[in-house]
Amino acid sequence: MTIAAPIEIERPEPDLRSPPRERLIESARTLFCRYGINSVGVDAIIEAAGTAKTTLYKLFGSKDGLVEAVLDREGQSWRSWFLTSIDGPGGSARERLARIGPALKIWFSRDDFFGCPFINAVGESDKADDRMRRLAIAHKSIVLDRLTALCSEAGIPEAEQVAHTLGLVIDGAIVMALITRDASAADVADRACCAILPH
Repeated sequence: MTIAAPIEIERPEPDLRSPPRERLIESARTLFCRYGINSVGVDAIIEAAGTAKTTLYKLFGSKDGLVEAVLDREGQSWRSWFLTSIDGPGGSARERLARIGPALKIWFSRDDFFGCPFINAVGESDKADDRMRRLAIAHKSIVLDRLTALCSEAGIPEAEQVAHTLGLVIDGAIVMALITRDASAADVADRACCAILPH
């Protein structure tokens, strides 16, 4: 049996002006998103955060507690950005829905795009363990609720079903962009969204 060599992890420089809790969350976020939750140990996180191991356990109880804090922060941050990208410029409900593809393209084009942390976390976790799945569903439900509201406002029949279809397109585009490293996955998503939304 061949034993894989350990991953060489590039650790970000900690901003020691920030409180330890913020440094731990931000360092873990950066490392988890790029390398995966299971590939990053506690030692790498505390080194990147410039804290002691006891500080991590005191603040979060365990690595799992830190993972949940990171996902909570990432979910809030992403939802705020994505929903602001759609709603922020104003316009009709249909005009807002039409911004899904362009918003995704901005995200996919960023150097720090590493896919959806919730999809990645579920993919890495024990498939019989519902903890990560519950966190992912809670995150995605907030996005789907907003898409449903917009579809309803636009007068689209079966608004909830259409919103779920848009959500499926979004998730598919995220996975496609992660695998191919090609931001044009957002263009495919844009065309799919236009086809889904009745004229």
